[in-house]
Order: sequence, then structure tokens, then C-alpha cells
Amino acid sequence: MDYRDAGVDVEAGRDFVGQIRNLVHSTFRKEVIGGLGGFGGCFELPEGYKQPVLISGTDGVGTKLKIANIINRHDTVGIDLVAMCVNDVLTSGAEPLFFLDYLATGKLNQEQLTDVVAGVASGCKQAGCALLGGETAEMPGFYQPGEYDLAGFCVGIVEKNQMLDGTRVEIGDVAIGLASSGVHSNGFSLVRKIISDKGLNWNDTPGIFGGKSLSDIFLQPTQIYVKSVLAALKHGLEIHAMAHITGGGLPENLPRCLGDGKSFKIKPDSWIIPPVFEWLAKVGCVNSQAMYNTFNMGIGFVIIAPANQAQQTIDFFESHNITAYNIGEIISGNNELIGLTDF
Repeated sequence: MDYRDAGVDVEAGRDFVGQIRNLVHSTFRKEVIGGLGGFGGCFELPEGYKQPVLISGTDGVGTKLKIANIINRHDTVGIDLVAMCVNDVLTSGAEPLFFLDYLATGKLNQEQLTDVVAGVASGCKQAGCALLGGETAEMPGFYQPGEYDLAGFCVGIVEKNQMLDGTRVEIGDVAIGLASSGVHSNGFSLVRKIISDKGLNWNDTPGIFGGKSLSDIFLQPTQIYVKSVLAALKHGLEIHAMAHITGGGLPENLPRCLGDGKSFKIKPDSWIIPPVFEWLAKVGCVNSQAMYNTFNMGIGFVIIAPANQAQQTIDFFESHNITAYNIGEIISGNNELIGLTDF
């Protein structure tokens, strides 16, 4: 009896590393030292920093992976994995430097998991960070056949005196909401329950989606905001804080970046709620409060800026092909979000 008899194919694991090597190398920055295959990834800090602060983040993709597994499409969830981590790190004003992934499965399927890593590499390129390394774990009996799980880990860097932590936010500042690309990677347990309870199929094409299938709509990857936001900072736009709108939606995530003694007042009907959220609310009979507390509702990232720079900030992101809205203002309060209305 050997390890293969127990369900773990070591040779297949080596072949898989060889298969993804070029994908990983395609993301490398000049600061990467060495290649793939060591016990640790090596990265030299970029030059020019006086007091560099490293910002770290970790996340996963969640039950969105169930959809990828059902329809056997695995080339987008790796982008989600990167996005969930780098967008978090970005809120401190940090530039993501490198990323590591953890991929676990019951039995290694090289074609399937190469698609996953191709997505991770694509996300890293979109964020400008290196895919420095990772871990692939084959665990027979732990996952259902064909299933896998993903986790990601990101490290970014920011000059200490430029770090954003909520202390710069002032009463009267405005919130500029950057449009999401869809549901992103949160709320999929509810999405899947709605689809299942209503007897729908992932290949169904509701008319509201213009011929696209439910799988096309819900596997749309999370928007990565890194390059456009870093460009805004480099351009000299004054940004006081940022928030990544993930699980818990605007009510939970926006107050996290405001600091003490401040709340956020929503400007009613100030942005366009994408059809996917209206469809979920209608088909699933989900009330507005539950929708706002579960999904991003069309706003994936928020920039807090001085009121006199609102239009300038909107114009900048529009020039980078990201739709932006003035969605409200900072008021005195106790870390609340005020003014959400039914839709």
C-alpha cells in the first residue's frame, strides 16, 4: 500500500505545479526573488519608502464555488479570490505587493484547478501584485468529488504618513460610490437558496438579463479597484478614507471607515441598482432591508472625499471606466448609516 492507494497522487501534484509555473511567473514583479517551488516566497521591499507599513489581508470565495462546480466553469473564481483580498488591503491606501493562494480538493483534477489558478493569475495582473506562491492540498474523503475550496492571502505596502484609518474623515465629506460588477462574492448562500427553492436552473435565461444565463450573471467576477484607486492617489486626489463593500453590505462596511463620532447619510436614489438585485428581491421575496444587509446593491467600493472634490473624483473614475456616484455625506453621529430607502 502506498500514498496513491490512499487517494493522494504525489506525481500528479508535481505535474500540476509544472503546469501552472508559467501562469505564476507571468505575474512576477521585479521585487520577486527566486522562483516557484521553494518552502517560502521571497519578496524585496520596493525602494523609496521612508516608513513603510505592511498591510495584510485574507479571504475566500465562499459558496460561489458551488455554482462554479455545478456548471463546471472555474476560470473566474480565482479573480474573485484575489479581488476580495486586494480590495480590502487597498482601503488603507496600500499597494498590493504579493499574493498567495491555498487550494484544497479531495482529488487533484489538473484541468479544473489550472483554470482556477489561471483566474488567480489574471486577478493578480489586474491588481499589479505578484502571485508569489501557494499551497495545493489533496485530501481524499474531506471534499465531495470535484469540489475544492480556496483561500487567499495578500500583503500590501503604504507610507506610514499616508495610511488611511478613518482619522482623516471630516463632517461634510462626501461618499463616492464606485459601481460593482454584480453580486461580487457575498450573499451566495441566499442566492443559491432562491435558485433552489424556486426550481430554477443555472442555465435559465430570465428576460431581465438580456439573454444571459443565471450562471453568466452570478459568476461575473468581483471588480478589482486597485489600479484606478492607486492612480487617483498618485494623481493627487484628496481621499480621506475608503471602504470595500463586502458581506453586510453598505450598512456594515461603510461605517467601518468613518472614525468616531460620525455617521453616514445616504442620498436617496443616488445610484442605479443593477437588475440582478431587483430580480433577487422579487423572485426570492426578499425585503429591502435584508437586501442591503446581504448584498453590495451595486456599490462595490466607496471613496470618502472632501465635498468640493466630489465631481472631480467622479470624473476621474469615470475616465478610468468605473461608474461613480455621489451617494451621500458624512454627518455627526454614532457610526450609523442613515437614510436607506426601499427600492
